[in-house]
Amino acid sequence: LALGADAAFEAGARLPRKVDAVIESVGAATWGHSVRSVRPGGTIAICGATTGDQPGAELTRVFFQDIRVQGNTMGSREDFARLLRFVEHADIHPVIDSTFGLADARAAFAKALSGDVFGKVVVRI
Repeated sequence: LALGADAAFEAGARLPRKVDAVIESVGAATWGHSVRSVRPGGTIAICGATTGDQPGAELTRVFFQDIRVQGNTMGSREDFARLLRFVEHADIHPVIDSTFGLADARAAFAKALSGDVFGKVVVRI
């Protein structure tokens, strides 16, 4: 909410209403929640599968609810260049959860793997 969101919910919480679209980047661990959270006729845009790419497809729910599943990749080099120009122009900076020195890289990776982070984990070289 402090970053400008209209609403925030606990991971896996039931939403007050179904949404038009879900951006799914996690994969197996959150797929079921994504499918249950999108409205009939809504879209799930998939851009990653960090917890695995073989979730139960829930095909019955997908076709009975007319859910559109759309894969999305990073885009072209020009798309990326435009994104970088926008980030620079808009002065956008990522949220930093924690910063570690190179000697503490093992602790930085452990922190990231724990899932107990809000933002980026940085290792300074």
